[in-house]
Amino acid sequence: MNKTMPTAAAKGWLVCKVCHLLVKPQTTLDTSHCPRCGSRLHSRNPESLNRSLALMVAAGILYIPANILPIMHSHTLLYDQDDTIMSGVLALWYGGSWPLALLVFIVSILVPTLKLISLSILVVSTHYRWQWRIRERTILYRLLEFIGRWSMLDIFVVGLLVALVQLRGVANIQAEPGALAFAAVVILTMYSVQCFDPRLMWDGLENND
Repeated sequence: MNKTMPTAAAKGWLVCKVCHLLVKPQTTLDTSHCPRCGSRLHSRNPESLNRSLALMVAAGILYIPANILPIMHSHTLLYDQDDTIMSGVLALWYGGSWPLALLVFIVSILVPTLKLISLSILVVSTHYRWQWRIRERTILYRLLEFIGRWSMLDIFVVGLLVALVQLRGVANIQAEPGALAFAAVVILTMYSVQCFDPRLMWDGLENND
């Protein structure tokens, strides 16, 4: 890796976040606008780390009720039952549906936990301008972007199950507050990843050259 290779920002070029036009402003940054779409130009996303950190902390707080509170309430002629994410995983496992149980565990428990840990690593390391494994951290950021679209699988399953059971009239199933908290966790982590500007990691490398 050539640390002396100049960047577009170092040469005064900016990329419009709306139309992606590469622009070299003729005025100061605060008054520069894209000549094609008129959007304000910034060399880096404003308040990127602060916004990403705030959303990540909010997601971490909501992750607790998302796992403690029930996500689904089942009512039949024989029983009433509340299920959390983990109790649902255990029910599927002991019921013989271990592939589905494993899938729900990975998507609903393991992935959100790893996303929060990974976001913490990215935000903290960028804030302190660590030069440790920048390429790997960039790959980690891209991976977080990719898996974000699959994080709502558990909510989709609950919604589909509610619709099917209500349609057949065999039971009454309702989504509980845990499902809402889990959906909020997913949305907040997705926005946290979107707010994070990975170029800030490489700025720290450039400033140390």
